[in-house]
Amino acid sequence: MSGEDRENLRGNAASSPRSARQARGIDSSGSGTTEGQHGGHGPTAGLTGLLVGAVGIVFGDIGTSPLYAFKECIAGEHPLDPTRANVLGVLSLIVWSLMLVVTVKYLLFVMRADNEGEGGILALLALTPERMRGRGRSIGVVALLVIAGAALLYGDGMITPAISVLSAVEGLGAEAPALKEYVVPITCVILLGLFLMQSRGTGTVGRLFGPVMVVWFLVLGGLGAYHASKNPAVFAAVDPRHAIAFFDEHKLRGITVLGAVVLTITGGEALYADMGHFGARPIRLAWLGLVFPSLLLAYFGMGAMVLTDPATASNPFFAMVPRGAATWGLIVLATAATIIASQALISGAFSLTNQAVQLGFFPRVTIKHTSGEAEGQIYVPEINWLLAAACLALVGWAGSSSKLAAAYGIAVTGTMGITSIVFFVVTRTTWKWPLWRALPLLAFFLAFDIPFFVANATKLFHGGYVPILIGAVFFTLMVVWRRGRRMLADALAERTIPVDEFLAKYRTDGGGEGKAPLIQCRIEGTGVVMSSLAEGVPAVFVHHVDRLKVLHESIVILTMATARVPYVQPSKRATVQPLGGGFHRVIGTYGFMETPDVPSLLREAKRVGLDAAIEDVTYFLGRETMLAGPGGQMGEVEETLFAFLTRNSRPATTHFKLPPSQVIEIGTQIDL
Repeated sequence: MSGEDRENLRGNAASSPRSARQARGIDSSGSGTTEGQHGGHGPTAGLTGLLVGAVGIVFGDIGTSPLYAFKECIAGEHPLDPTRANVLGVLSLIVWSLMLVVTVKYLLFVMRADNEGEGGILALLALTPERMRGRGRSIGVVALLVIAGAALLYGDGMITPAISVLSAVEGLGAEAPALKEYVVPITCVILLGLFLMQSRGTGTVGRLFGPVMVVWFLVLGGLGAYHASKNPAVFAAVDPRHAIAFFDEHKLRGITVLGAVVLTITGGEALYADMGHFGARPIRLAWLGLVFPSLLLAYFGMGAMVLTDPATASNPFFAMVPRGAATWGLIVLATAATIIASQALISGAFSLTNQAVQLGFFPRVTIKHTSGEAEGQIYVPEINWLLAAACLALVGWAGSSSKLAAAYGIAVTGTMGITSIVFFVVTRTTWKWPLWRALPLLAFFLAFDIPFFVANATKLFHGGYVPILIGAVFFTLMVVWRRGRRMLADALAERTIPVDEFLAKYRTDGGGEGKAPLIQCRIEGTGVVMSSLAEGVPAVFVHHVDRLKVLHESIVILTMATARVPYVQPSKRATVQPLGGGFHRVIGTYGFMETPDVPSLLREAKRVGLDAAIEDVTYFLGRETMLAGPGGQMGEVEETLFAFLTRNSRPATTHFKLPPSQVIEIGTQIDL
């Protein structure tokens, strides 16, 4: 049986979901259960530190939207006359978008769906019952929706750094027109430097994130309040009738403006995804106490300024300060803020990939922990350089933040809508809400999710196809990998033989009646057989024993299982089951935010009852070669893609942290 993969999702189905804050069980074979608990990985700093940290990490994306969002609403692809009715209408749309989407939907409701403190669309999927995610080779509708949402987030992660940094550097062109032709090269240099520093980790830079972003939001609020005080009429935009009147006047054209308004709420999903780092309370307090008021004042200030001087509509953000030293200072601060915002998106892509690998939706990749204190700080070089190449290509293709803004929004709004639907599933199936309570909330969420998505769908042929294509690539890879692993598990299960049958066949005394023993000797040491199934003996190992006719004194059949919780307590990590004849079955359970470590797991298993020497261990891994022929049930094209992903996934030896000199790989050929 293959040991190249820890994602035995058939054998590690979680127990029935209870409250999102309760411990959950994981049944890996029907014979033993371990409990997955948070294990102390939650936020432990003081409230002030968590508030500052949340401001620095969580709100970077949405906090830098004023750089380009209001400009795109007024003077973007579909410019508006800067009349009082238009400006108040746009401001009203912005105010109520921030209120309904961020404050009500995410902070008040969605963030209640935490999985042992962790949030994000994949954590939300883990809260749904197993039957909703699919069984056997099939993938459930809910799982497909989440895969699509996760795939779209990769598109968001590629566009956000590009548009954020580019919009900040464009301030150079406003202050020094001679530098306008260097905006794109300077942006590329900054982005390249950002991706180069990822391998060093974000610990040192992270300590600067919070204070810088606090200054950023104070500057936003201060500048906005100053300009709004000169034309207090803009505060009338809090009346939603201005938004209604705007649509009544512009009809279908109002939909295109709504596609620009959505730029003000990008990053809303990050509030939920980053919940595990800071906790829900600090995020809510930071939003209500600093971020939300600062953003509102900034947009009100830009609106007041455009009403006073319509010429400022071309770049209202940098027009809020006098030209000269103040502009240069704002450019520096804005660049720092956009780098921080980009860092948050890049780190989010690393975390998303790690979760997808653990839950069986993505091939193994290199996961490097960059901090000995914060487990969530990881570096994934494959994803890092893929994002880098995509960001640089997008900047070169677009050349301006306005063109990138035209491509932005579909991925964000698509994921927002999917989150609403899966949240509804959780309320009905996990929390057991009655339909009369859950359905109106879903309808309320979709009442603005769907218009936002439709508005951005109009951008499809103006650059909106970019995130769709990116998402389609990731969606295909994730679905093919998921199906392939399930089908491979089925194929290998058919070749697995029961432990009792193996022990009876390979008795060292030959089984009596004058039969010659099939096992000629038992050698010293322990053989660890990595198996993706939690029952039986892998066929490739049986074949190995048939040919060599030797066995180690102790044999450990080891299965790695992924729990539906982010972290598992070390004391609950290993389950040991004696099988007789020197055989033991060990099941190692890890949360979907963790990375497995087999040598460490064996030490824990020894502590809880494994009767085997672990000083001299030989690891047996299966390596499958997919034939991709016409005889299998998987299509040739699909199996060829799966075979390519398998060949290029991270080697099991390094993924499980096995000593390479102690590993024996046993190959087998399979046509799926």
